[in-house]
Amino acid sequence: MSLINTNLQSPALKKIVPSTGNSFSVKRFIQSTNSSPYWHFHPEIELVYIDHGNGKRHIGNHISYYSDGDLLLIGSNVPHYGFAGRLSGNESEIVVHFLPEFLGKSFLETVEFNQVNILLQKSKQGLSFSGETKRIVGELLNDLMSLSGLDRLLHLLRILNILASSADSEALNVSGVYLEVYNNEHDRINVIYNYVSDHFTETIELSEIAGLVAMTVPAFCRYFKKVTSKTFTQYVNEYRIVHAQKLLSENNLSITDVCMSSGFNNISHFNKQFRSHTNQSPREYRKELTTLIQ
Repeated sequence: MSLINTNLQSPALKKIVPSTGNSFSVKRFIQSTNSSPYWHFHPEIELVYIDHGNGKRHIGNHISYYSDGDLLLIGSNVPHYGFAGRLSGNESEIVVHFLPEFLGKSFLETVEFNQVNILLQKSKQGLSFSGETKRIVGELLNDLMSLSGLDRLLHLLRILNILASSADSEALNVSGVYLEVYNNEHDRINVIYNYVSDHFTETIELSEIAGLVAMTVPAFCRYFKKVTSKTFTQYVNEYRIVHAQKLLSENNLSITDVCMSSGFNNISHFNKQFRSHTNQSPREYRKELTTLIQ
């Protein structure tokens, strides 16, 4: 696991309070009613089911594109963006929050809970579930919304048990980046991420982004590499490729138009970066998506 001192990287600490009489929180969000996503973290583990739609997911050091919804388990204090504001065509999002020891430490240490305990530890890797697991758990999460009291708790345990035994999971935040909370918070990385989100289609000079957070270019490069394990150029290119994946899946823009609309001004460089990130050319990626839809 990789620990990030929040004196260097500081997403917002989000406070989550379960309703009275509940040990965990369950909420449904509709796309049109959601506020803009932001870089944040919280001590609660987060289970989120995105019903259909597609968009970007940014968890720890990982950024990628998802389509046809997603089912994610995000560990305690793992920084991530919200998902609803980054969707297209989704119907709703169900989010469950619970503290790692919400059932009590002694309960977690029981033999029967061992597999679930392993799952919760792995959740710091930002797990994405697909296939039958996503379908079944998605239905169970919809049912969870109408339950209360002990029935709701038992239903959540059933969901966690299914996830713990699933072979349909993929670790996104492989290095296990999470945060230790300190009182002296700064928003430097949040400023950088938001700026890239707003300006990734433009040329972003290192001097420009470094000046935005009051750093010299060498200091900024060292800082960004330390907290993300990537160079700034690598991060921006990844962000652009993820956007290109979204465009390729949603409309009939030419490959050249997708290239230009994603912030690349050279088709050869775009093709090279796209293949490096996806192991496919943009044309191959679109053809595979078309085949899956048909």
